[in-house]
Amino acid sequence: MKAWRVHRYGAPTDVMQLDEVESPVPDAGQVQIAVSSITLNFNDIDGVRGRYKTVRVEPPYIPGMEVLGRVTACGAGAEGWMGKRVVAIPAGAYGGYAEITVAPTAMTFEMPEDLEEPAAAGIYMPFHLAWLALHERARITSDDTILIHAAAGGAGSAALQLAVAAGARVIATAGSPSKTKLALELGADIAIDYRKDDFVSAVLDATAGRGVDVAFDTVGGDVTLATFKCMAFNGRHIVAGFASGIEQEDEGIVPRPVLFGNFSLFGVCHAYVEDPVEFKRLSTFNFPAHRDGVRLHSELLALVRAGTVRPLIGAEVAFEDLPAALEAIETRNTIGRTVVRLSRR
Repeated sequence: MKAWRVHRYGAPTDVMQLDEVESPVPDAGQVQIAVSSITLNFNDIDGVRGRYKTVRVEPPYIPGMEVLGRVTACGAGAEGWMGKRVVAIPAGAYGGYAEITVAPTAMTFEMPEDLEEPAAAGIYMPFHLAWLALHERARITSDDTILIHAAAGGAGSAALQLAVAAGARVIATAGSPSKTKLALELGADIAIDYRKDDFVSAVLDATAGRGVDVAFDTVGGDVTLATFKCMAFNGRHIVAGFASGIEQEDEGIVPRPVLFGNFSLFGVCHAYVEDPVEFKRLSTFNFPAHRDGVRLHSELLALVRAGTVRPLIGAEVAFEDLPAALEAIETRNTIGRTVVRLSRR
């Protein structure tokens, strides 16, 4: 099979090479997937550059943490998946930039045949993450005012739409006039160009000085610290990513502004396991069960079918152009999701 491999850490177009490699074979509890679409994620770039410590893989290796395709082989215990069209996160959260990959069933979900690509490829990670953040962790209501950072991106646009669907008032931030215009089109009540305006002052002005009830923050760093200043009393700040620098995963947050701000800090990580109790004992981490993800996935698909939400697809590119598409994401020259389409032989 053909696969994009990282041969040393660095810029994607410098260090990635399209190689012919052996097809992976699924272990117990895994499925083999013939990939039809790959959806690019910012964490993939961190992996290519060698700065993603959570999932650090030594070169040469195949990056890629989100795919759409069809199950072509099954490991022991996964036989019921044979032939199904699925979205999945490959084993170890890498290995997806290939014609064939393997994924654990805990991170695999059925995708209905009638949902066409590229939209079918753009639903999984951002909408699952945003739903877990807003509904499971922050327990949003229609009375909330919600701040969505990076609202023109994949996760941000998903969170924006889910918040609007819940009846909340939404304040969005984005990095250009065209992106703030898009946020308004997706339903935001107010959109702030953070490159031009101080979003803290704008948020406080928009809330009569009170601040927001919920903040959806996938950016981290200085944006997180600034967001602390515009949280309302009893607010819920969701830390859902570190697009401004993955190294922040290992950097502590000074508790003083949280203490004096009288708001709560929520963490959310998009991952599922078959047995949360066993996983907790092994790792000390708390992840939801796959069965819970199945219910969530069903609700999300119903919202998509109803036209209440939609995956925002900013670009479709060919498999051969994958490294350049990654660099476009890194330089913030994209909106929504970038989907790579493979020609199936």
